[in-house]
Order: sequence, then structure tokens, then C-alpha cells
Amino acid sequence: MSGDGARVGDGARAKGGARVRDGAVTGGGARARNGTWARDGAWARGGAVAKGGDPAADDAVTRDDLAGGGDGAGGDEASGGAAADDELLGRVFLTRVIEPGDETGGRWVRERGVADVVRRLRAGGCALPGVSEKRWAGLCARASRAEPHRDLAVARAAGVRFVVPGAAEWPRQLDDLGDARPLGLWVRGRPSLRMWALRSVAVVGARACTEYGAHMAATLAAGLAERGWVVVSGGAYGVDGAAHRGALGAGGATAAVLACGVDRPYPPGHTGLITRIAEQGLVVGELPPGDHPTPSRFILRNRVIAALTRGTVVVEAAYRSGSLVTARAAQRLGRHTMGVPGPATSALSAGVHELLRGDAVLVSDAAEVVELVGDMGELPPDRRGPVLPTDLLEPRTRQVLAGLPARGAAGAAEVARRAQTTRDDAIARLYELRALGYVERHGDGWKLTRQAMISVRGGRSPC
Repeated sequence: MSGDGARVGDGARAKGGARVRDGAVTGGGARARNGTWARDGAWARGGAVAKGGDPAADDAVTRDDLAGGGDGAGGDEASGGAAADDELLGRVFLTRVIEPGDETGGRWVRERGVADVVRRLRAGGCALPGVSEKRWAGLCARASRAEPHRDLAVARAAGVRFVVPGAAEWPRQLDDLGDARPLGLWVRGRPSLRMWALRSVAVVGARACTEYGAHMAATLAAGLAERGWVVVSGGAYGVDGAAHRGALGAGGATAAVLACGVDRPYPPGHTGLITRIAEQGLVVGELPPGDHPTPSRFILRNRVIAALTRGTVVVEAAYRSGSLVTARAAQRLGRHTMGVPGPATSALSAGVHELLRGDAVLVSDAAEVVELVGDMGELPPDRRGPVLPTDLLEPRTRQVLAGLPARGAAGAAEVARRAQTTRDDAIARLYELRALGYVERHGDGWKLTRQAMISVRGGRSPC
């Protein structure tokens, strides 16, 4: 029984005659038991959230939905679970109001808490510190249209979950962004975002890449995937798409970080690719379902790619390229920054070469990337040219072989002088070389065989 005589079901309490049934709140402006807002379809504590106060609305979201089947499942009425639900709903609300990477909004959340920032935005009134009255009015206008319960319902229908800071799946390295840290991440796909991020590398580059750039991105990604690394990119045309396809083609793991709602693949031409990534890997974004990308959102998205991964590899980038924004963000965060060189005359490699003139490290394959970002002992093989048959000879024997003229024959004494050894030593080694097929007797002298001439020429520079 409530304070004004309204009946209350399942142990909930209401104020002002509002009727509560199974945790859903009806009526405009009613307050739920723990003081969370239940105004015109906003959220209440009990575990079900309905638009417009209708407890039977089709888009009602239960606490089990909010927690993604986690700690709050089963209608647990513990105050800790309710607080977690309120925090999650508040952050969903704020993703509709505050733009990604807004450090002012991030500072409000850090200093005042989610609940207070939500309350101030809903109430309007005086602006919070750090913004003009004009901007505050714009934020409040956004807040008046935000419907977090609907966003969660749409996300659930699309197989999307919302991961917030402090949750078990939250990648802790994103906290390095400080007040620019995402309010939360919308995640589409089955794997754990936190576990995948622990062993991940970003491969980014030009949208209008060359065939060389696409080949290098796909080859790098396939090599990383084969070594058990997650390839992270932005899902765009060009290098991003090639990197995702390379990882998928190798049967490996890849994640796409989008600058729009994860239920709305962008660019449209990559709908099939992003759908496949969601089925085999992860699609991640800061913006709520259905939200569209803008140029500034692409740039701000790049900080998440940089923070999420252990290092960033740039494959083809002009001087003005969003990929360089990702690389510089990685440098500021103390992550490894790498670049794949291209032709000195290519404008699409100019930005990469500028990075390499600074603190970035030149890489040419997946093994060199893993050497930087991997654990101790994950070293690439030694780099060397092909092994020639003469490389297998003992050094002094090779010296005698080199003492023979390219054409014609020479006596043992002359060969010994050229090889800087004695005549007897030269004769002994010449007979050894004869047994191996490198030299032959020619009267009183010695000459190279055809096999030796091919082998020796193969190891010499033509210049």
C-alpha cells in the first residue's frame, strides 16, 4: 500500500498515487523507491522499463537485458544491482547527449557522477561549468529527446550489448584516455571485448589506397591473425577493409570500431563485410543504435582504436590523413607506432614516411610487428639473402676459389698469391674444390668449371 492508498504489486512502493506493477512505473513524474527517475518513460528501479508509463509496452527492457545476463539478472533487488542498472541507463542516456571524446562532459561525469549530470541535463536550468549558455541549451534539447530504454531495446533486438567502465568486459586500457574516455561502448559479437583487446594490433591507412597498400594490409593482417593476434581497424574502404579481409581470410580474429551505431554498417558498401565481422569477431562503437557518422566522429573514433590496441601500424597515408591521427594518438598514449614504407615518389606514402622520420618504427611483415608489441622472446627470424652453394665452403677454401681468374687458367703459385696462402695449402684446397665440382685441371694450371662460374656470379653484385 502506497502513501496515498494506491495498490502496489510485487513489493514495490510508489509516491503520489502512481501504480507500480512488476517494477514498471506508470504515470508522469512518478518516483520509484530508490529515487531514480520514472518520468514519461524514463527508467525505474524494479527492473522493467516501459515507454510512456505502459508496463506492457513492447520495448520494455528488464534488468536482465541491461546487464547482458550478468550480475543483475533474475530481478535481484539488491541495492548494488539497482545502482549498477541506474549507472548503465544513465550512460546510455548520455551517449545520446554528449559527443564522443567530449572532455568537458567526461569531466562532469568524473567529478559529479552520472546520476547528477543526467539530472541536471533533464532539468535544464543553469549550465554546468565549462560550456556556454548556447551550447548548454543544445545539450538540454538533446536530453529532452533521449530515450535510453528505447536504445537498449533496439540494441537488444540487433544482438548488441552496452559495456560500461568498471564492467568485467570493459578494456582497462581505455581508461588511459582520461576525460576523453568513452561513456560506454556498444558491442556486437560474441567474444569478450576485454580479452580480445589484450592481444590486439591496429592496422589502418588510406581509403583510396593503391594495390600495394591493399596487398600489404591484407598480408600483415593475415600474418598477425595466424600468430593469434586480433586485427583492429575502422571498417572503411581501402586499407581498413583489406586488413579485415586478410584476418578473416586467415580464419583469424578481427574487430571493427565504427563512427556510427553498430547496428547501422557504414560505409553501406561494406555491409556484408561488417556483418561477417560481427559473426566472426566484434563490431564496436560509442554511438547509440541508428546514429549516423560525421567527419568529426571519424576523427574522434580513431582515439579508441589507438587506446584499445597495443600498437598501430599505418599502411599508406598522405600528409592529411585520419590514419595519422590514430598514429599520433597511439604515440601520446605510449603505444607502439609503426609504418610500412612505400615508394619515395608516392603521395600516399608521404605521411607514413614522415612518421618514420620521427618515433615510428619501420615494419615490413607481421613478424616485425609482433617483435614490437608481443611478449619477450617473440622475435622475427634473422633477415638474409638466399644461401648460395659457395656459402657452405670453409672460409679459407672460399678464398682460394676466389683467387682463380674468371676466364682462363692459373697456376697453383699464382692462386696461392691471390688467396694470400702457401702453394701447398692452395693445392690441397684446389683438389678439395675439384672433388666438389668447382674447379678442374687444365694442363699445369687450374680453371673454374661452368658450375663454379654460375655460383660465383650469383653471389656477386652486377655493379
